[in-house]
Amino acid sequence: MSKDSILLDQLKRPLRDLRISVTDKCNFRCSYCMPPELIGPDYQFLREAELLTFDEIERLAKLFVVCGVRKIRLTGGEPLLRSQLSILVKRLALLDNGPELSLTTNGSLLGEQANALYEAGMRRINVSLDALEDEIIERITNRKVKAIDIIHNIEIAQQAGLKVKVNAVIRKGVNDDQVLPLARLFRERGITLRFIEFMDVGMVNGWNMQHVVPSSTIHDIIHHEMPIEAVEQHEYGEVARRYRYQGTDTEVGFISSVNAPFCSDCTRARLSSDGKMYLCLFAGHGYDLREWVRNGSADEVILERIQSIWHQRDDRYSELRSDYMHKGKLKDKIEMSYIGG
Repeated sequence: MSKDSILLDQLKRPLRDLRISVTDKCNFRCSYCMPPELIGPDYQFLREAELLTFDEIERLAKLFVVCGVRKIRLTGGEPLLRSQLSILVKRLALLDNGPELSLTTNGSLLGEQANALYEAGMRRINVSLDALEDEIIERITNRKVKAIDIIHNIEIAQQAGLKVKVNAVIRKGVNDDQVLPLARLFRERGITLRFIEFMDVGMVNGWNMQHVVPSSTIHDIIHHEMPIEAVEQHEYGEVARRYRYQGTDTEVGFISSVNAPFCSDCTRARLSSDGKMYLCLFAGHGYDLREWVRNGSADEVILERIQSIWHQRDDRYSELRSDYMHKGKLKDKIEMSYIGG
């Protein structure tokens, strides 16, 4: 396959988005991602020598852009724990063909790094905030976290020039009473809020279909108090179904991987912090690119490797989830803290 070919997988889906995990560490222990009973004080995270260096990330990112990537999102773990992250951001912002850069964070360290991120070339930030009541946040994160501190950091990020979206994972019996408080607050502040269905990512988050609050239910709760109307999708591969509050330009979105899978137009690849390429959020194994980078392989060889991996891709787990559940099968899946969301 030549450099100039449109790279498609087995379901004719192009490669357009790359999620790069820069660390597997996080300062939270959210029960749906890194439950503390399994990720305790003695947990062995990746050693520094195992992590991709900034040089290696930049090199691989360049090759993914050649393959058609238009958007790069930095994830973790918590990406703001990676030392001198703004240096990497600046290097990625200067890549040829200018891929759009964004970052997903829990927001706890955002206030102290927002200006450096913006000056380096970052323009968009997604902040995860699942509740406004401190007791609920602390129960979810297993840390002393206050909503007011995260909201303050969001304000600092906005003042720095960053466009902020907020993500909330809603689970029945945990934070489903936070839907309206979250919607009210971020509608008032003109910030896009996206509700994400609780997904069975990884093997340790205790997922059960009974814990899922369907996006349609959340939509109806919001619409009953604050009428919303559908917004036309911007582009192929967009995962959120977008709405706006009537009479405003403020949006609310729904990511419905469980009840309305969007596998058919998924354009995302993921690069773990130790250099493995994953083809699906629910993948059970990755393809080691770090080995190819460190063994002296030429760019052309690594490029062909990436193209070959994507071309063979046929992943569509969310569309097949019900089949697995019906047959009582348990699919091995990599943990979200390792490859990002």
